[in-house]
Formats: sequence, C-alpha cells, structure tokens
Amino acid sequence: MYPTAILCNVFGVSRSGFYEWCSRRSVPDSKREVLKAKVVELHAESRESLGARMMSEYLKAQQITVGRHLAGKLMMEANLASKQRRPHPFRSRGVEAFIAPNRLERNFQPAAINQVWCGDVTSLLVGKRWFHLAVVIDLFARRVVGWAFSLINDAHLVTKALKMAVEVRGTPTGLIFHSDQGCQYSSRKFQAALEQHGIVQSMSRRGQCWDNAPTERFFGTLKSEWVPGEGYPTIEKAKADMTQFFMRYNLIRLHSYNNYLSPIAMEQRAA
Repeated sequence: MYPTAILCNVFGVSRSGFYEWCSRRSVPDSKREVLKAKVVELHAESRESLGARMMSEYLKAQQITVGRHLAGKLMMEANLASKQRRPHPFRSRGVEAFIAPNRLERNFQPAAINQVWCGDVTSLLVGKRWFHLAVVIDLFARRVVGWAFSLINDAHLVTKALKMAVEVRGTPTGLIFHSDQGCQYSSRKFQAALEQHGIVQSMSRRGQCWDNAPTERFFGTLKSEWVPGEGYPTIEKAKADMTQFFMRYNLIRLHSYNNYLSPIAMEQRAA
C-alpha cells in the first residue's frame, strides 16, 4: 500500500479532490441520481430560490434525510444556484406616528394566533403599469390571512385586505394591527374599519423599516423567490400567480422562524 499523497501525485489529482470523490462514492450512483432529480424538482418548484440549507430541510420534510453539505454538492452537480435577496435601503428618522403609537416595539413573537396582525403594501410591474398588493399577516406563524389587489394604492386597498382577514380569522379581543405610517393606514376609512372590529392600531416609527420587519421580509421573499424579473403581462396573470404563491407560502413553504414548518403546520401544532 502506498500513501495517499504519493498516489495522488502520480495520477495528477489533488488530495482534496480525491477525498471529495470518495465522499460522493459513499452514496450509490443510482440513489444519488434519484436524489439529484428530486433536488432539481424542488428547486424548480421554488422558482430557483432554495439554497443548500433550505433544500436539506425540504428533503427532510419529505422523509429524505440529506444533510446541508450533500444537498449543496447535488445542487452544484446539477448546476443549480439560489437567488439572493438584495439589501433593503432605508433611512432612519425614528419619529413616532401621530395617529397611533408603536405598541409592538418590535416584539414579533406573539404567544398565540390572532394576537398581532401586521400589514403593508408593495407594487408589482404589470405591463408598463404598477399593480399594488396589500397583505395582512398573522405574526404567530407568519401566515398570510388577507390580501387585496388594485391599480390604485389607497385606503380602499388596505381596507379590503383587512376585510378578508376578518372574514377568514374573526377578530378576537385585544387584537393589534401593526403597519407603517403610510397614508392608507392613517386614513379615516381604515381607522374606522379597525374601530368597527375592535382592533387596536399600532404604527412603526417613521423611516424605521425594522419596526415592521416581518412584512418587509415577506415581500423580500415574494420578490426574490416568486415574482418574474420582467413582471407580468396582464393583471389577471398577476392575480393568479400571487394567489398561487400565498397558497404555497401558507401550506408548503418552510419557515426558519417556525422551526422549518409551514405557517399552517405551525398553527396546527399550536392548536
């Protein structure tokens, strides 16, 4: 028997390359190809958003035990890469809202369902116009409980999203709704809707996007993982694709905050 270093030198390969080849051979080729095919399938379903860590968690959710290292190797072999989210620019002014104080104070971990909802609005490119999307998220498991679409970003849009959330979840006593200081949320129409359902309003400080971090994170996930870079050709396709994403996000997408359970699975576990 000759030392590994000498053999590698004779055959013109690096020792690290040899050991990497040995680790790959520890998984039978046929099994490895099946795993690789599953990795390709999951990566496509996620619209190329999964990295090695999340790929490993998705495989585990399907009773396929694969570590992060092997998941990364399989992705490299299949020439797969994860989309990366760009940093969110913001200005910090820290001014309290006149309409409502910041009751949440970045406490984004309510103890139960229907204690804290948060909302926000983002814009999607449809043809050559901007199409606006408002969402309502229950912070307990980060589940999207209400949404609405409109070509006009106004109080009617956010009130419509709130109405859907109320129809789906009801309004238990002491529920807090948190948002930024946008004119939609500070409007009389929206305040009247909150008052009608006995919901207490809370607002971020001006310029402090981290005061509403869960919705900022959600929109970052939506745009980096799902929305096409060129936007949508029609409003109908935008609505259909957004609804598909909400269904996937609530029912299938694993969330690190939920210990890699989907929002619905997290709520079911807590029930």
